[in-house]
Amino acid sequence: MPRLKVLFVVSECVPFAKTGGLADVAGALPAALAARGHDVRVVLPRYRITKRHAAERRPETLAVPVGHGLAYAAIWETKLPKSDATVYLLEHDALFDRDGIYGDKAGDFGDNLARYTFLSRGALRLCETLDWVPDVVHAHDWQASLAPVFLDTLEARTPLASAASVLTIHNMAYQGWFKKDELYQTGLGWDVFHPRGLEAHDSINLLKGGLNHATQITTVSPRYAQEIQTPDWGEGLDGVLRSRGGVIGVLNGIDDTIWNPAKDQHIAANFTSTDLSGKALCKAALQAEMGLAVRPDVPLLGLVSRLVTQKGIDLIAGALGEILALGVQIVALGSGEAWIEQLFSRLNATSTQVRAFIGMNEALAHKIEAGSDLFLMPSRYEPCGLNQLYSQRYGTLPIVRAVGGLDDTVENEVTGYKFDELSADALAQTVAWAVFVMRNHPAAHRDMMVRSMTKPMGWGHASRQYEALYRMAIARHRRR
Repeated sequence: MPRLKVLFVVSECVPFAKTGGLADVAGALPAALAARGHDVRVVLPRYRITKRHAAERRPETLAVPVGHGLAYAAIWETKLPKSDATVYLLEHDALFDRDGIYGDKAGDFGDNLARYTFLSRGALRLCETLDWVPDVVHAHDWQASLAPVFLDTLEARTPLASAASVLTIHNMAYQGWFKKDELYQTGLGWDVFHPRGLEAHDSINLLKGGLNHATQITTVSPRYAQEIQTPDWGEGLDGVLRSRGGVIGVLNGIDDTIWNPAKDQHIAANFTSTDLSGKALCKAALQAEMGLAVRPDVPLLGLVSRLVTQKGIDLIAGALGEILALGVQIVALGSGEAWIEQLFSRLNATSTQVRAFIGMNEALAHKIEAGSDLFLMPSRYEPCGLNQLYSQRYGTLPIVRAVGGLDDTVENEVTGYKFDELSADALAQTVAWAVFVMRNHPAAHRDMMVRSMTKPMGWGHASRQYEALYRMAIARHRRR
């Protein structure tokens, strides 16, 4: 099969900038595709946080139309770690040299439409500067949703018009809403401001525009692909998705060069599915580090999450009394809604069973995955989820609500535990059952650990699916 040229347009990418799972996908999938021999290039802004990463400045200056003028950008080039995939960082300090990525403590940045117009248009202009025309432009979430729109409109008479576009939805809840009088920022005319373009409720909806213009739409799990085409889950865009002929769900993988208990340098001891002795050492080290009683007989529950209601943290709060009455310990890591942070901070100070770290700490995330016995992930909805995959790789059995990618990736009482009802009682009952099995049927618990650790969860299968999807999109674009 011929080699493909694929341009990734993303707002975040590991290791350069990260707020969530999008960054993990944007760092791992291009590397997996490059390993299969494809010419893969990733474009993202050069935020303040990315400047600590080594990169080489290219001699060209990029002129990007934004609003009523041009925004001039420096181009920095590097590679994804241990990969042939090229990364371009577009530098325009007035737009991106800030402490936050999408916003700060005061909220979203007020000029985000200009910022992500710059990203989408700048990525396409970069191709022209490099004299490199991709076969596929793969845009991710609302921040890059203008790329498919531009290909259909402003770039329709340029060589880039030959490129197919793929838009991946990582979370339907975030759509990129802006006032219609900001449309000038995009350089697009009012001829795109209609229900089959960017218009929704007399406002601009960037994700809707991308969905209407993309050659192919994907999301990050088969179950979520079905869910978002229904009124209950589609966040107002289910009709758009159905009108486009559906969505293809491709499960995310994990970067098993980073998330691998046999080689992980963050954890106290390495271990494998055939030698689990190191996991007990990881548990003891985590208990000691977090100030918990070092007791191998006490079930240790982990939580690494954004502390928001979408992740079901309110269910955990509601079930906490029943869960702690089981005689377990809990270690939590994350940040988010103020009331949840305050709850865990209070428990951290007053409970002998709960310890929490408010903020992000990559090393501690690895230690929690490796040292916990069970992992809490009772999400209201979950497009794919990565932590339940990390947990299984480390023999930490996830307790999840059967939605989206959680339902697709966890086999009940085989590689973890699932429940359906959105309630604290359902969560508490499922935790009680998992603890009962661990204490009274240790051989069954160990068998589940081994099965979960030996599941194929890397990006190899997903990258082959995307390769086939790209070829399908190219064929569809040529027919159009």
